[in-house]
Amino acid sequence: MTKVDTWAETSTINFQGRKPMTKILVIEDEETVRENILELLDAEGFEAMAAENGRIGLELAQKEPPDLILCDVRMPELDGYGVLTALRSQAATAAIPFMFLTAKAAKTDFTKGLELGANAYITKPFTLAELLAAIETHLEKK
Repeated sequence: MTKVDTWAETSTINFQGRKPMTKILVIEDEETVRENILELLDAEGFEAMAAENGRIGLELAQKEPPDLILCDVRMPELDGYGVLTALRSQAATAAIPFMFLTAKAAKTDFTKGLELGANAYITKPFTLAELLAAIETHLEKK
C-alpha cells in the first residue's frame, strides 16, 4: 500500500460545505511529491492542476485562476517566493489563497513566506489530515 493509499483511507475531513470541483493548483518540481498530492486531491473530490516549476505555475494561475494554490519554495526557473510575489501584485490573482508546502523549516523562511502574503506554510513531510485541514480553513475564508 502506498503512502497515498494510506492517506486517502484515513481522511476524515468533511468538505460538504465547499463548492463542487474546487480547483487547486499544485506547483511542485519533485514529480513524485507532485503526483502524490494530485492523487490525494483527486481522491478528495478536488479538480487538481499541476505545474513542475514556478514559471509554469504562474502562467497557469494567470490563465485559469484556481481556488487555492499549493506551492513549493525551492524550484527551478522561478521559486515559490517569486510566484507568490507575482500573484499578489496582480488584481486577478491577488486574493487566491496560497499555501507553501516545503522542506524549508527555518523560522526565517516561514516568516518570509507569511510576510509576502502566504496564507499558510506547511513543512514536509505532512500528513493528509494536516493538508486537508489547511485547505478547508483557507477555502472557508475565501
